[in-house]
Amino acid sequence: MRFHGATARKRLANVFPNSKNSHADRLTFLPVGLTLLAAVATKLAAYMTKAAKPKYRRVLIKLSGEALGGESGQGICPEVVHDMAKQISAVRQLGVEVVIVVGGGNIFRGLSGSERGIDRATGDYMGMLATVINALALQDALEKAGVPTRVQSAISMNQVAEAFIRRRAVRHLEKGRVVIFGGGTGNPYFSTDTAAALRANEIHADVILKATKVDGIYDSDPKKNPKAKRFTRISYMEALQRQLKVMDTTAFSLCMDNKMPIIVFDLFKPHNIKRVVLGEKIGTLVSG
Repeated sequence: MRFHGATARKRLANVFPNSKNSHADRLTFLPVGLTLLAAVATKLAAYMTKAAKPKYRRVLIKLSGEALGGESGQGICPEVVHDMAKQISAVRQLGVEVVIVVGGGNIFRGLSGSERGIDRATGDYMGMLATVINALALQDALEKAGVPTRVQSAISMNQVAEAFIRRRAVRHLEKGRVVIFGGGTGNPYFSTDTAAALRANEIHADVILKATKVDGIYDSDPKKNPKAKRFTRISYMEALQRQLKVMDTTAFSLCMDNKMPIIVFDLFKPHNIKRVVLGEKIGTLVSG
């Protein structure tokens, strides 16, 4: 908005009430003020960036298929998927490289199928296809949120996903893209937890973030025992001795042998992924 004549002079007089300078001299103060404001804004932005320095450089987020299904745990809930995409986008804006392994239990679970008469290997392959469906849904939500994303599958399906190639996945991360691994390990009898442990070690992730519906690991089921104790930190050996169900045995052993830390946390609390990445003590840390 522009002001002319008497209106402009009156406004300038309000800004500089004690100045005896001419109208032209007063105008010279405006660029100086704007420069100072810009300098303050730059320093403030730098301070905020420094204050929000992430603890981890590269993370693998393990999402269960049921999480994508919302409260029912079945199918794909668009609102939940878009909320996940927003949380992951916030983490990417911190400069953190993000890899995701997603399950398929909201669509089909191989073990459940085998209990109903489907051959176990066939059921597991069906479950792998379900994980790719979930990966594509999450990719769509991320890209709508402005986050470049690639899906890599352990099972070849060139029309919808890249084949898993470790060096290509790492290159995507270096270019600022999120990579979603679908198809599990590509082998029956192995869970997506095992796929997460395997991929985390392959790409040299700093930590596995296991996103769940509970806020950590308890010594007993908190839904059945109101006095259940939540661990803030626990060792691999203690978790094994207590038979705590952090991951399946194969996945957990792979993490323990390669000293890959695991953080179990509640996905559905706002901004929890970002808080974990920034180093806040959220959930339960499993380490050596």
